[in-house]
Amino acid sequence: MTENELSLAPKAAELLRLHRAPEILQVINVWDAITAKVVADVPGTKALATASHSIAASRGYEDGENIPVDEMIAAVGLIASATSLPVSADLESGYGDPGETVRKAIGVGSVGANIEDQMRPLADAVSQMGAAVRAGEAEGIDFVLNARTDAFLKAGDRDPAAVLADAIERGRAFLEVGAATVFVPGLLDEATVTALVEGIGWNKVSVINVPGSLAPAKLQELGVARISYGPWTQRVALTALVDATAELLAGGALPEGTRPLN
Repeated sequence: MTENELSLAPKAAELLRLHRAPEILQVINVWDAITAKVVADVPGTKALATASHSIAASRGYEDGENIPVDEMIAAVGLIASATSLPVSADLESGYGDPGETVRKAIGVGSVGANIEDQMRPLADAVSQMGAAVRAGEAEGIDFVLNARTDAFLKAGDRDPAAVLADAIERGRAFLEVGAATVFVPGLLDEATVTALVEGIGWNKVSVINVPGSLAPAKLQELGVARISYGPWTQRVALTALVDATAELLAGGALPEGTRPLN
């Protein structure tokens, strides 16, 4: 094995174990080295996930692969180097070459990734996910693919039953080519989460929590494997900054309890 494989293999194995464990995995999304460091230091943090939207925003780009792939990979590398915990990278839809993008992400220390299907034709989406899995295999690690289907995000006015069926069909297909979990973002109610778990598999569904989402304890009860928070963690930080700015400009003081975490 290469030196990189030797150093990353245990982290990859641990990230896979966390996805398969009976206890639900919560990954708090980070976007740079300092957010990675402070989140990793919080007791109970077991792994980190990057947020592509937040990384792009912090560098002045709109979300949606507008940031150059090498700039995104460099950001993933800074995050991975700031912690000893396993890091899963949000790689959008793979920047035109999911296999090569995953290979680059592994090269800078990532041991897992999200890849979006963006509701491409199913055969094309399966090919995307397969390329990502094969890239991990070629690098000699148990790379953890959290294969994302945008069935609910791009549902529009479609029949909800058809949207659910699409998500399940795609999720099963992604698992067949080696994905560890299937990421189904959206504001999902209990009935929908239950149906997704029944259709895709117990401990195989990954969700995003947004304002109004089900609580982690309920999601664990329903058989969800993983929760992430996407751009919402950056929004929490930015909200605090905006509120503090307004208070200071109004003649107030810094918030009580502010800690020198940087």
